[in-house]
Amino acid sequence: MENTDILISGAGIAGPALAYWLRRHGLRPVVVERAPGPRPGGQAVDLRGAGRTVIERMGLMERARALCVEQRGIALVDRRGRHAARMPVELFGGEGIVSELEILRGDLADLLREATDGVEYRYDDTVTALDQDATGVTVRFENSPARRFGLVVGADGLHSAVRRLAFGPAAGHYRPLGGYHAWFTVHDPSFARELDSWFLMYNAPGGLVASARPGRLPGEVKASLGFRSAPLTLDRHDGAAQRRLLAERFAGTGWEVDRLLAGLAAADDFAFDSFGQIHLDRYSRGRVALLGDAGYSPSPLTGLGTSLALVGAYLLAGELAASAGDFRTAYARYEERMRPYVTRAQELPPGGVQGYAPDSALMIRLRAASMRCMGRWPLRPILAAQFAKAGDIALPDYPLPAHA
Repeated sequence: MENTDILISGAGIAGPALAYWLRRHGLRPVVVERAPGPRPGGQAVDLRGAGRTVIERMGLMERARALCVEQRGIALVDRRGRHAARMPVELFGGEGIVSELEILRGDLADLLREATDGVEYRYDDTVTALDQDATGVTVRFENSPARRFGLVVGADGLHSAVRRLAFGPAAGHYRPLGGYHAWFTVHDPSFARELDSWFLMYNAPGGLVASARPGRLPGEVKASLGFRSAPLTLDRHDGAAQRRLLAERFAGTGWEVDRLLAGLAAADDFAFDSFGQIHLDRYSRGRVALLGDAGYSPSPLTGLGTSLALVGAYLLAGELAASAGDFRTAYARYEERMRPYVTRAQELPPGGVQGYAPDSALMIRLRAASMRCMGRWPLRPILAAQFAKAGDIALPDYPLPAHA
């Protein structure tokens, strides 16, 4: 591969992680991101299993631990705020629904980006066209002049522009799971204190879910609202319409939902999306490869998106370096290693979206009852197997150049 410039679309978690490893292997990554700058905040994501191993191999674990959010575990609450069931962090050895190491998405992205000091980042831009030939890819951008790259990697999430350009319309790759969710930050010091370091989740009839968990900064509450639904004809870029929809659906729901809705109106980090997965026959097409949610989103219901992003970045960079320029071989080995891990990670927890958002009062009570039994047979081994998926891959050791 004569041109060692590699374009990465997406500066979330997968993109900077890949940029880090490519640079360590002597390649030249360039990262393009649609957002005008680094995206702050976001919900807590897990560092578990093989994803944690990748962070350790990057030498970032000590710094990651310092940024982690203190949480005692997850608790289901009733309409009056009483705990109906709890799963403490330590119940599954720190690898349960709430893991021992949870870090805000924005903090992890910042940590990874800071580790790529010297890598070129181009914000407020996106890929609009890809023209592949025998020696590289001519990439056209929305706001910048066209440029040649040896390879292109789409790490731009569930609605990947690179995937659409290289693989075709999303309809053939996206599988909706029957629901939507929103996440945002509420600044409410008294509410933050009332959480008492617990991640609280409230279910209401009709498949409605509201949750609140501690932020890293004083007075912060990381909130989420989710609901079951058939596909909606809602513009995913229309944040005002999405907020109105949530306010209408959750009005008068109970618990502390009114406080969350008040915070929703003022939140400056609001995000809204569907629950869905990406399924592809191949993770690459020609010189273009996909990474993380762009190629194999497992959905937030699994809790394994961060592990897939970090592991995929490590393997893709390692195989590109090991192939000595033969990207076809590298892409094939990357997929061969990742595919079984992805397949297991995309298996939904028991009940799927129905388990997350039960639609009747009876099913809500049964969900709480099942959580109270999660530490005992027969549920414990079933849940333990679900949580163990994050570590269900052997990571090879790729030699690094002497100057790395």
